Amino acid sequence: MNRTTTPPEASPRSRTARGPDDGPGGPGGPGGPRGPRTWIGAQTFSVGFVAKLVLVGLVDALGVYGVLASAAQQQWGVLAFLVAALLVVNVVYFSRRAVPAKYLVPGLIFLLVYQVFVVAYTGWTAFTNYGDGHNSTRADAVEAILIQDEARVADSPTYPLSVVTRGDELAFAVVDPDGDALLGAAEQPLAPAEGADVEGGRVVAVDGYEVLDFAQVVARQSEVFAMRVPMSDDPNDGSLRTTDGSSGYVYASTMVYDEAAGTITDTTTGTVYTADESEGSFVAADGTALGTGWRVFVGFENFARVLTDGSLRGPFVGVLLWTFGFAIGSVVLTFGLGLFLAITLNDWRVRGRTVYRSLLILPYAFPAFLSALVWRGMLNRDFGFVNQTLLGGAEIPWLTDPVLAKVAVLTVNLWLGFPYMFLICTGALQSIPHEVYEAGRLDGAKPWRMFRSLTMPLLLVSTAPLLISSFAFNFNNFNVVYLTTEGGPQDLSAPVDVGASDILITFVYKIAFGGVNRQYGLACAISILIFLIVATISAISFRKTRALEELS
Repeated sequence: MNRTTTPPEASPRSRTARGPDDGPGGPGGPGGPRGPRTWIGAQTFSVGFVAKLVLVGLVDALGVYGVLASAAQQQWGVLAFLVAALLVVNVVYFSRRAVPAKYLVPGLIFLLVYQVFVVAYTGWTAFTNYGDGHNSTRADAVEAILIQDEARVADSPTYPLSVVTRGDELAFAVVDPDGDALLGAAEQPLAPAEGADVEGGRVVAVDGYEVLDFAQVVARQSEVFAMRVPMSDDPNDGSLRTTDGSSGYVYASTMVYDEAAGTITDTTTGTVYTADESEGSFVAADGTALGTGWRVFVGFENFARVLTDGSLRGPFVGVLLWTFGFAIGSVVLTFGLGLFLAITLNDWRVRGRTVYRSLLILPYAFPAFLSALVWRGMLNRDFGFVNQTLLGGAEIPWLTDPVLAKVAVLTVNLWLGFPYMFLICTGALQSIPHEVYEAGRLDGAKPWRMFRSLTMPLLLVSTAPLLISSFAFNFNNFNVVYLTTEGGPQDLSAPVDVGASDILITFVYKIAFGGVNRQYGLACAISILIFLIVATISAISFRKTRALEELS
């Protein structure tokens, strides 16, 4: 007996899941193949997608430029980071499954570049001798030493010289004693000039270059006279230079470098300087070193110098003590004034409290650097507003006296900082329940006892973390000190560049960027010490403030 089976009707879910082309002959039916959806097919070319495509394309273009530039400078770490970042950006922003990463990736990249990299590079630099005279490789140091001691070679031939240019690059085209045309630039030793035309013993044309006339040479004479073209790849062969733009002369260094022995010999005195890899310098037998060296790893030497070098230890300790005084004094003064004003204006009996509160936050609304510069002008001894108007023509040296300069920076910081403390104290006071004060009054507590036993403990519950962060901020408050006094007045008795009002961060700035002997490695070492000091004090303070949590 034949039994006919009627297929069950497809459920609404199955009908919905099938597309219109899933029937016979369609891509999903028996008559046609059905393959997986591709990435291109999954995208909808909407306006948003096109905008995303353009933005990611711009990021890729900048990234590729950075990759090429890094490769040219042989910065392989930067190159690897850029390649990885480009891959992550393209995968994340063209994937439908990485929605959370689309919000995290930009911030993560900026965090790595502006925080992690900076901290890591600072830490690495602190363990090197990086600074003036030690800022490159040993090969660059040798080249610089040979250049510094160059002198014209006696009885050397005179080379008829033409100044040529290709774009912005200058070059020398000369004719040697054999009549051959040579071409060279600052980074290109002299070599035969292909396609050069020589007339009257002088090069008049070079393929791909423009020969400068007298007026053009005069217009760029500072560049022409400072330019040196290596005679060959060997730095001991000297260089070709000109003093008039028409004749070239051979200059050779009085120093001779022996690459195999790793020594530099001063031919005028016979002194031999041997490469010392532990110091990154060429050092003679008597301990004298050449001024130009190279960057090397020195371990904890920079940290040890801060504590053992007499020229640094005294100024460092003095600056450290004043930094603590400045940071603590700033917190105490700003918090004290802010709290006093907050309590005063929190009293309902004071009329116009809204107006007063608006006026008191005005210093907080102005840019801090602008306020510091205004205060600097007001505190000027000769024509400042404070001396001339408020003090009737007095000549008080607010910015040039060691003690008054410290008073000045504390005053300026008080002006800039009390509105912030006023705001947070006002908010904290208004969050204290009135029932607490009612209970205190019922117990017979006087106003001072209520302030000491009720207001301050409850106030510190919310303000203690802010006071700790304020201390950390003022410990590194570069702007107020530098814009007001520049760390001065300078202590002329100190062996280093340090002033009476310098705090650690301005002291570090002067070591790294002030004067003629910039010591980046030492500055980074002191920066790490600053971080350790602030981190330790903050950690201890936060642990102490946990006791206040029980009051809340």
